[in-house]
Amino acid sequence: MAPMPSTELSLDDKKALMAIARQSINHGLATHTLLSVNPADYSDNLQQQRATFVTLTIQQQLRGCIGTLDAYQSLLEDVTEHAYAAAFKDPRFPPVTPAEFEQLEIHISILTPSAPVHFTSEQDLIQQLRPGIDGLILEYKLNRGTFLPSVWDSLPDANDFLKHLKRKAGLDQNFWDDAITISRYETQSISEQDIMN
Repeated sequence: MAPMPSTELSLDDKKALMAIARQSINHGLATHTLLSVNPADYSDNLQQQRATFVTLTIQQQLRGCIGTLDAYQSLLEDVTEHAYAAAFKDPRFPPVTPAEFEQLEIHISILTPSAPVHFTSEQDLIQQLRPGIDGLILEYKLNRGTFLPSVWDSLPDANDFLKHLKRKAGLDQNFWDDAITISRYETQSISEQDIMN
């Protein structure tokens, strides 16, 4: 499993990311465009290429979630882009409204690089899963789906977790083929509660 970079994010880094996520959504409400940011204005940690997901909730109900599995831009830019996309581009929800903005809770997940899981059967895979730790990517031909580690909160059983992930990837929950591939990653999560405590 690939470790997190040795430089842990400081509280100031976390606060900066949360502030830019909220600013990105507010800017989107005002202008319907993505906020422009300059990573050079921020700490070295926020300039590293990292992959993120930004999840929005209102009263613990999902309101949007967008991200990427592959790092291709700075951590700062990735959070800016995905906060905007989670608010306005998630096809499952209408765009966030000004009235909802103050109620939004923002959760940022920073991903480690993914690593393949080697298994001999579906049961072998299930036994290797680490509830609460593993984010999973399931791929089969053109089908692909991922669950962040936070999904274990609502699906704590490894068997159920895998079944729901197969459904998310567009497969039947009982489908199995030896050509299925699984990769896993971990996340560092940041919420507004974390940075206030």
